[in-house]
Amino acid sequence: MAVRTHFSLHNTLFLFNPSTLSNRSTLSHLKPKPYFHSRRAFFCNCTTSTPTPSNDEPFLLTTPLYYVNAPPHMGSAYSTIAADAIARFQRLLGKKVIFITGTDEHGEKIATAAMAQGSTPPDHCNLISQAYKTLWKDLDISYDKFIRTTDSKHEAIVKEFYSRVLANGDIYRADYEGIYCVSCEEYKDEKELLENNCCPIHQKPCVSRKEDNYFFALSKYQKSLEELLIKNPSFVQPTFRLNEVQTWVKSGLRDFSISRASVDWGIPVPSDKTQTIYVWFDALLGYISALADDQEQPDLLHAVSSGWPATLHLIGKDILRFHAVYWPAMLMSAGLSPPKMVYGHGFLTKDGMKMGKSLGNTLEPNDLVGKFGTDAVRYFFLREVEFGNDGDYSEERFINIVNAHLANTIGNLLNRTLGLLKKNCESTLVVDSTTAAEGNAFKDNVVRLVDKARIHYENLALTSACEAVLEIGNLGNSYMDERAPWSLFKQGDTASEAAAKDLVIILETARIIAIALSPVTPSLSWRIYAQLGYSKDQFDAANWRDTNWGGLKGGQVMAQPQPVFVRIENQTEAEDKPVAVSKKTPKSKGKLKQAQEVAGA
Repeated sequence: MAVRTHFSLHNTLFLFNPSTLSNRSTLSHLKPKPYFHSRRAFFCNCTTSTPTPSNDEPFLLTTPLYYVNAPPHMGSAYSTIAADAIARFQRLLGKKVIFITGTDEHGEKIATAAMAQGSTPPDHCNLISQAYKTLWKDLDISYDKFIRTTDSKHEAIVKEFYSRVLANGDIYRADYEGIYCVSCEEYKDEKELLENNCCPIHQKPCVSRKEDNYFFALSKYQKSLEELLIKNPSFVQPTFRLNEVQTWVKSGLRDFSISRASVDWGIPVPSDKTQTIYVWFDALLGYISALADDQEQPDLLHAVSSGWPATLHLIGKDILRFHAVYWPAMLMSAGLSPPKMVYGHGFLTKDGMKMGKSLGNTLEPNDLVGKFGTDAVRYFFLREVEFGNDGDYSEERFINIVNAHLANTIGNLLNRTLGLLKKNCESTLVVDSTTAAEGNAFKDNVVRLVDKARIHYENLALTSACEAVLEIGNLGNSYMDERAPWSLFKQGDTASEAAAKDLVIILETARIIAIALSPVTPSLSWRIYAQLGYSKDQFDAANWRDTNWGGLKGGQVMAQPQPVFVRIENQTEAEDKPVAVSKKTPKSKGKLKQAQEVAGA
């Protein structure tokens, strides 16, 4: 569940070869435990595949739980922005959304990072977890639950889950000796290592380790997982990720270690206080523990009944194996339903290279938001990175796209229309938008594009949804240029009346854009709505039905025109501007920026 510090790498558990294990002969006779069913379907029902719940079921959406070895970077922000857009769209449809995010805070690397800073693991985790919460606020992330794996309720749920799996005969003890990467916190296959046993991800030497651990009998669930993937082809998306998972499963599943004897910073194994539960077996359960009430004795089944199974796990492709293979098998062992869909999106790259804390080439989301604003950051990454694939960041392209789409196509269309309305109609609409568009094919084109955007949102095609909404803006600008209402007003009489109707049509278009784009740019959408004379309460109460034509009414007074999105100047434009020379040169006061250095991978 947790996104490890190396955001863009295959951080997979080593699939142990049976020849490296001892004391596993007792597994040969075990068979998977039957799954339980209930009215609420929170026990395993592997035939359920639709990612869209019925009206009485919550839409449970999760981001990964982010590893707190270092502050958040743009990679983790991208996952969360995408999840937020999906959550906001589902709320517009009237769904009861439970949007879960949080932080993964156990493991050897966390303890090492804390020690390097002269801190303790709890203090270190508090610092970085708060950094995530602060960033999510700055990025307008509307999460419902934020779980930390150091929360007491999480530990209780993990221990209860472990005990259920143990009681099902799926946990056993054995020795393992192998090559271990501390940065990855996993054992490595020698075939994947570089020269001198270096990890291909971190470029650091791995160490030999021999441990007496507890193992999860993943191999028991070979057939069950194969059936899950066959019966529910939408379980893993995009489709090419499903093909990857099917290949992994068909190659044969092997049991994996779920405890560490050498790691103190973790949840103790219930039956053996000398070992701690491995971070992945621990962290994946945060998706369920987030549903638990903050009560003295959290209960696994009570938490499950509060919204499980998840409608959608949104993750980076590097942690696909954990979520699409290990996680459903763990849930089956405990008699619980697997999630309905696991969606593995691509990586963000910078100058053609994957971004990650471990690689030292991250984009700092705080810097981007401070420099360009929340709307610009959210829009660029959702519009330009085709969801599911990798996408590259370029500041020049960032500025060009944001200026062209948000400042020009949408912002300028609204601003110049309101300016004409103020000049010629005292900022008041002369007729209802329904009346203004009677017999006008323009309205039908807008309706078609709104429906197109809705379908794209439902299919998680966020880039295409943005494109459909932008196309509405392009239609509005073309209509404005073709009709030239500024000229019609000068002609007076019927021409002036037609021009006034044209302005209503354009402003209705802007209103629809505001709703349709609100999952992506909620702050910009609110500013548009405010310019159209609506209150914040009216905007917050809006739903997808409000994209229907006919919202603006005759006599409605618009606000005074103000730019809703200020054009971003790139460095070249700034350098080309003349510099005013002042007679007095003020003394420059330098500001010392104090930054907290937190250990990276």
